[in-house]
Amino acid sequence: MIVVTRLNRTRFAVNPDLVERIHASPDTTLVMVDGATFIVLETMDEVIGRIFSFRAEVLAAAAAGVRSAARGEGVTG
Repeated sequence: MIVVTRLNRTRFAVNPDLVERIHASPDTTLVMVDGATFIVLETMDEVIGRIFSFRAEVLAAAAAGVRSAARGEGVTG
């Protein structure tokens, strides 16, 4: 999830996999795959950067899991 800010300064989290497109004209608007729209304070570049960072974290966590599995360090419980 990425955290963004509404125009009234409240923060909320969005699943970046459900963002269909982002408009900046002049306010930044997130359009979700279900048609919902959110106007946020962050710029388009900031939102894209957060999505990029989120996806990089997911890939890094997946790679770490693969490495630990290869060493036999599976999760027990």
